[in-house]
Amino acid sequence: MARILDVPFAIGDATTLTEAGYVGEDVENILLRLLQTADFDLAQAEQGIIFIDEIDKIGRTTQNVSITRDVSGEGVQQSLLKLLEGTVANIPPQGGRKHPEQQYIQMDTSKILFICGGTFSGLHEIIGNRIGSQLLGFNPENAKEDLPEEVQLGEILAQVQPDDLVKFGLIPEFIGRLPVLASLNPLTVDDLVQIMVEPKNAIIRQYEYFFEIEGANLKFAKDALREIARKALERETGARAVRSIVEDILLDIMFQMPSRPDVQNYEISLDIAEGGAFEFPEPTEAATTTTTAKKGRRKSRKSRRDNVA
Repeated sequence: MARILDVPFAIGDATTLTEAGYVGEDVENILLRLLQTADFDLAQAEQGIIFIDEIDKIGRTTQNVSITRDVSGEGVQQSLLKLLEGTVANIPPQGGRKHPEQQYIQMDTSKILFICGGTFSGLHEIIGNRIGSQLLGFNPENAKEDLPEEVQLGEILAQVQPDDLVKFGLIPEFIGRLPVLASLNPLTVDDLVQIMVEPKNAIIRQYEYFFEIEGANLKFAKDALREIARKALERETGARAVRSIVEDILLDIMFQMPSRPDVQNYEISLDIAEGGAFEFPEPTEAATTTTTAKKGRRKSRKSRRDNVA
């Protein structure tokens, strides 16, 4: 969105923020990051976009009024109120409070688009308790049987209300300054397959490039990609699980590939994706000769190093 609109874009992490006066980052540091992205062009930064990630991690630690200050939870929410609403904030150009002599930069936040996101683990249980068993009009006895698990979770989160977020730990004033609530559906097998092959920096394209460096071709069968996606869903860590699974599948192949220049094509089938091993063909005489020559060059280099020593 920021690239299309040609405006600066900054990502802030809510987990590092603390209330003013405590060890940690002040909320103004998010604005400083946006200003740095805009090359300190104040007019352009005041029309930028800020995405605050892990916003669910600054919820209240308890529903009761805390005796001690909640400096990284409710205190951060209160510090963000004026920024979200629109105010003229004082931005320390060198960051933090370590340079009290620095001249502050005043930034108007009224035209900045703030987007806050997070996983909100456990929010679906709060919503489920509110809506009870009236899920999508299905019969309560067989509602879970009629819908896949990921569809159930997605449909439940789509019914989120501000009251649910208050029970989760966000203060009403903070929710009131974020009027638009949007929920995302959990990833499916088809989604993960798209993530693996379609983006310009997709994980499969990365490994294909690694094999091209060694003069080999790598190809994944469609059913193998779906099996990898299914395994990734079982780990429940999102698309990040794909890399570790693909790495496990290709680890032995990439270890032996430099010594097998005679093998040009590597195809990952469903059997290999399920845990089977890639069967290398018997080495040809040319491959054996090439390997022997490489060993000879290594020995000669080692003998030269020894002579130098």
